[in-house]
Amino acid sequence: MELPQMPELMGLSLLLGLLALLATAAVARGWLRAEEETCTRSAGKCGGRKQKQNQRIRKEKPQQHNFTHRLLAAALKSHSGNISCMDFSSNGKYLATCADDRTVRIWSTKDFLQREHRSMRASVELDHATLVRFSPDCRWARVEPQVFKMAKKEDGGYTFTATPKDFPKKHKAPVINIGIANTGKFIMTASSDTTVLIWNLKGQVLSTINTNQMNNTHAAISPCSRFVASCGFTPDVKVWEVYFGKKGDFQEVVRAFELKGHSAAVHFFAFSNDSRRMASVSKDGTWKLWDTDVEYKQQQDPYLLRTGCFQGASTVPCRLALSPDAQVLALASGSSIHLYNTRRGEEEECFEQVHGECITDLSFDITGRLLASCGDRAVRLFHNTPGYRAVVEEMQGLLKRASNESTRQRLQQQLSQAREALKSLGALKK
Repeated sequence: MELPQMPELMGLSLLLGLLALLATAAVARGWLRAEEETCTRSAGKCGGRKQKQNQRIRKEKPQQHNFTHRLLAAALKSHSGNISCMDFSSNGKYLATCADDRTVRIWSTKDFLQREHRSMRASVELDHATLVRFSPDCRWARVEPQVFKMAKKEDGGYTFTATPKDFPKKHKAPVINIGIANTGKFIMTASSDTTVLIWNLKGQVLSTINTNQMNNTHAAISPCSRFVASCGFTPDVKVWEVYFGKKGDFQEVVRAFELKGHSAAVHFFAFSNDSRRMASVSKDGTWKLWDTDVEYKQQQDPYLLRTGCFQGASTVPCRLALSPDAQVLALASGSSIHLYNTRRGEEEECFEQVHGECITDLSFDITGRLLASCGDRAVRLFHNTPGYRAVVEEMQGLLKRASNESTRQRLQQQLSQAREALKSLGALKK
């Protein structure tokens, strides 16, 4: 058999090699098409899944909690996140709120009973605010962890801007409360361990208090600015006096007195507007009203005026608010609020499921006519009907002892105003 010539062998080899390359290219193109189709189908499925997940997220977004009651005066609803804290200004004109939507809002109290509720908004950098307090002159606000300044504009409005006055971090545990003395001389911060710090306005620590209460659940400055108090795991409320010299220079912090009488940990406490009364609520299921207008330097202890039962305090932490005149006590447990007459110790009003979340703050306005609460994305304001009833009882008692006509006329006028307020709210008892 004759073998092909060399040129023919080379041509045949090249032809076979070309066919092999063409086959390989065809297979590769088919594989790529298959991969593209697979990726397209996968992308379609992933896109479909993501779209369904987004739809599910949108569907699962919590709705605003709806609450109605005959004593509900207003609901402030501009925040998009849950409100953690609020504070009324000392002049009664503003309410500050902070929420986990990284904003702080300032509300005008004169709009509370109007249809529209206006507010100024400020953003909190880096993280959301957890606590907010007005300065005594209402020109700046301490917002944990920032300081904001209020400035009046030419059109009569206000601007609300952050300042570089951030305080250094001294606490080793989370800060649970802050306070600014009404005298403007000092600031208090308390953490969840046993530490309470007293600062000057420049951010320098003046004194460190160890409460020795295992842990702190609450701490506050008295409205008179003389005292700082704290409560926690122990069954008492400890009170210290903050001393300043005649020239306004800081002197020292000394133990003043204690509120003793509870048999379990104290959840919360509050002062009356004149600092002569204090109220406390404990895990032992009771609340107590105290007379703290005592000469503690002469070893005089506070007097227990009233003890009331509140079983909700024995199972979950509670918050407490005392009306400015100490006539009404408000207790918040979970998402419900209970109002008590402190003279008789009787519960007069109960608001259930006020918020979609647990109540985070509770406070009377400076007039004592309204009670504010927050817990979800709204602040709810209630008419203080027990306060009006307390005024009626007090005026009736004073009228019986009034000695001259001018006094009787003044008392009668206050009595009539309280009765008219109750009548307009449908809460006048026959």
